[in-house]
Amino acid sequence: MYPSSIGANHMRTTSYNDVIGIPKYGAVPPAEVKMISELLRKQGYYCSNNYKTDYQFKPPVTAWDESSPYAHWRNRGKNQPFFAVFNFTETHESGLFEPYGFREIETRHYYAGDRTYKWKGFGKSHAKNRMTEAETPVHVSKNTKFKIPPYLQDNEVSQRDLWKLYNNIAEMDKQVGAVLKQLEEDGLLDNTIIFFYGDHGGPMPREKRLIYDYGLKTPMIIRFPDKKNAGIKDGQLLSFVDFAPTLLSLTNQEPKEYMQGQAFLGDFKAKERNYIHAAADRFDGFTDAIRAVKDKQFKYIRNYRREQAYYLPITYREKIPTMENLLILKNEGKLNEFQMQWFRESKPKEELFDCLNDPFELNNLAENPKYQEKLTELSNEMDRWLLEIKDIPNLPEKELVTKLWNGKKTKPVTEDPVVQFENNKVKISCDTEGASIGYKTNPKEKSWSVYSKPFSIESKENLLVKAHRIGYVPSKSIQVNIADLK
Repeated sequence: MYPSSIGANHMRTTSYNDVIGIPKYGAVPPAEVKMISELLRKQGYYCSNNYKTDYQFKPPVTAWDESSPYAHWRNRGKNQPFFAVFNFTETHESGLFEPYGFREIETRHYYAGDRTYKWKGFGKSHAKNRMTEAETPVHVSKNTKFKIPPYLQDNEVSQRDLWKLYNNIAEMDKQVGAVLKQLEEDGLLDNTIIFFYGDHGGPMPREKRLIYDYGLKTPMIIRFPDKKNAGIKDGQLLSFVDFAPTLLSLTNQEPKEYMQGQAFLGDFKAKERNYIHAAADRFDGFTDAIRAVKDKQFKYIRNYRREQAYYLPITYREKIPTMENLLILKNEGKLNEFQMQWFRESKPKEELFDCLNDPFELNNLAENPKYQEKLTELSNEMDRWLLEIKDIPNLPEKELVTKLWNGKKTKPVTEDPVVQFENNKVKISCDTEGASIGYKTNPKEKSWSVYSKPFSIESKENLLVKAHRIGYVPSKSIQVNIADLK
């Protein structure tokens, strides 16, 4: 679902709350909505996540079989189908901080091959865990000359940051290769569909956090068993909301009605998109309200806070040397008109860009009479989309929280589950609509089973049960003695 349709549009709903004066909260999707991994678990898939969890809500215990630095398909049952997620962080924007990135501090446990790769620390470990120049593996020649986009200055600082970025990409590539090697060792490489993709655009200034193409477009490669369709480039428009329905489609399941994307592969492949949509709201402690829609050539942007500057002084981003350098050059009056666009004191109401002929989106065509028909077309499409997903772009975040919590001042709570014994089977229910129910027949079990229908159990076993609707406070864990029920 689109983040702005379920209250997930503000980055990290549990961070900077004291700065912006709102309580910590999470996205609250409709009651019937489940995590894609839970839907796959119900179909018998072993689901593992290694190991990023930026969901904008606390995941139910039913979400994964395992989610940790140890998570791996190799922990599944014999011949069990699997859905395994691996996150690589070498190319995170923090890898551009000086001197070079991070010292590797927490061992990851899923790699094989000739090198042990490690997870890089984030958060409070930034300052003390950066790698020195001598410690940094060099994969790309430091003499490489990179093409710098026109919204940045081509100088020693930006060249150095681009070298770090591409060197990090090369390091990440080796890590992806290690995972592929494990699939090959397990005899699974040609029996597995592999999706490789980034989670946002580039980490350089004026990219990530903005809805220009360099902040939205991500790399994506799909590898099919037996190298089917190898080397083919597909130019259709795709959006992240299309991943979940596509995943269901590839596992022979019809996408759920609440899913706002559409399948682009599999048995339930839909007609190709005409448009994709995007949004930008709060990042850390700074809030904006921007929406965009794009066809294969043109991008339409609508700014809801015209009086507010485009540039947001986000401390995290300002740790990037190129960003620091840009601010110095701005103050010295050394930026050209394109480089100064990001630092405008106000924004136009509408922007229109020809992304084929102006890929860096520097020439606004919104007031050009020649393009009024296209402007109207995309503006109407945006209105349709906002209405369909019930997005109110400039709704204050405090009011959004009140709306998500149905007018209450505190986060809604999932009711405790009720366990009954009927017809020699255990039946579990929860009065909170849409709550996922997890259970364990042994408290020491690694993962929670997903409850979907009554099941048999030995009377000597104790049952641990928990319910959780996404966006709500989870219920207490209830321990039940089956013998007492009987």
